[in-house]
Amino acid sequence: MRLFLFAALAVLTCAQDSIGPLVEKARKTFEVPGIAVAVVKDGRMIYAHGFGVRKLGEPAPVTENTLFGIASNSKAFTAASLAMLVDEGKLAWDDRVIDHLPWFQMSDPYVTREMRVRDLLTHRSGLGLGAGDLMFFPASDLTLDDIVRRLRYVPLATSFRSTYAYDNILYSVAGKVIEAASGKPWAAFVKERIFTPLGMKVSKTSVRDITSADDAAQPHARVDGSLRVIRPDVLDNSAPAGAIQSSVADMSKWVAMQLNHGEIPGEARLFAEARSKEMWSAVTPTPIGEPPPALAALKANFAAYALGWTLRDYRGYRLVSHTGGLSGMVSQVMLVPDLKLGVIVLTNQESTGAFTSITMSILDEYMHAPPTDWVGAYDSLAKQREASAEEVVKKASAAHTTTSRPSLSLAGYAGRYRDPWYGDVTVTEEVGKLVMRFTHSPDLTGELQHWQYDTFIAHWKNRAMNADAYVTFSLNPDGSVDRIRMKAVSPMTDFSYDFHDLALTPVAANSPPR
Repeated sequence: MRLFLFAALAVLTCAQDSIGPLVEKARKTFEVPGIAVAVVKDGRMIYAHGFGVRKLGEPAPVTENTLFGIASNSKAFTAASLAMLVDEGKLAWDDRVIDHLPWFQMSDPYVTREMRVRDLLTHRSGLGLGAGDLMFFPASDLTLDDIVRRLRYVPLATSFRSTYAYDNILYSVAGKVIEAASGKPWAAFVKERIFTPLGMKVSKTSVRDITSADDAAQPHARVDGSLRVIRPDVLDNSAPAGAIQSSVADMSKWVAMQLNHGEIPGEARLFAEARSKEMWSAVTPTPIGEPPPALAALKANFAAYALGWTLRDYRGYRLVSHTGGLSGMVSQVMLVPDLKLGVIVLTNQESTGAFTSITMSILDEYMHAPPTDWVGAYDSLAKQREASAEEVVKKASAAHTTTSRPSLSLAGYAGRYRDPWYGDVTVTEEVGKLVMRFTHSPDLTGELQHWQYDTFIAHWKNRAMNADAYVTFSLNPDGSVDRIRMKAVSPMTDFSYDFHDLALTPVAANSPPR
């Protein structure tokens, strides 16, 4: 027993000693201004530290208490909230959603009738990848209720429960179910029923709750080739899918409870052990790709989505994890239940290679795995992906017809257009140029530059978005515009810019706005 204790302590010390140099290597390689890392082992936080700065050009350091947007890591909080209501008998996983929200509606009547609470969390509804995300990302003036009610107009891409496709919008529906079953809005429920009992004292349910006095990181992204501070995403209208702001110190309390199957170590329970098992049980199989040679150790035997968590295996261990991505902030929470190990990495830049390489290196230490240069491997992969995306854009540019002209005068394309779920988009002629504006999303304003024939490219004024899009006008026989279809120019564009799901058709200029 004493030998085992000494060996365990040696692993802990070795792992902790190696984290600092590892994080600094990742920070430098991926050009991340600030990173916070925490490790939870056997029910307690054994490591928590900040590296770098909260904001580029300013000296304030990242600490274990620095707030970051955890984005989709918020989904597990939504799942846990539902689990607590299951414990209380206020709902069941297999309740129909319409039993709690009679007004809930999908585009297919069968799916509306058969959608269960469990289905809201498992990415198998039939919606396409990120479908409907443009209603809240980038920031829009639509309310959460507006978005959930417009869901009925979002078309399904596949049949119900047949295919995995990650979505955000149904987690917003889950938030409304929590409100209906508990009598409290999602944010109030999470604060009172999760943050408070866990002692997550600095965590917030909205970036709007952060004040100038708070220890908070600022998001960063590449804009025209250089790293810059950008505006934080405001996701109050999709909060159950990704609005929580937290620190690694606070998240360690959350992770310790998760690894303890719902029990706050030494205190009461948030949810029953049976609920923990349900939230970590596979529901929707997810594709298993073939990793490149440098990442061969990541080859999985199984992969699935559970309730607010992803599942897969690594070196014979089951991993329960999630990642999160906002503009200028990405993060990861990783649990290894069999080792009673949890790793949290929060960053204020858009490089997934940074958090992944740090996480995998820490896991390898505890699994006694052969050393792998994960930083180098992910750096190489990132460069390959960027080069591949640039090649796609270059090929498209080389193939397009530079001598073609638009079929209509610029004024002929101007007008108000409407998509059934997003609402209105306007195209106006201004000083000899066309300008497109998404009426609910100020950042989606940009000049339409002619590409070829009746296709233009929308160059958004907010260059941090990396979301320029092809805009193609289809014409009627009389030369009037029949519809507009859109598609992102670069394969690197975030899937939440679901321009391809829009079906914009003309409406009268004096029609009531939508």
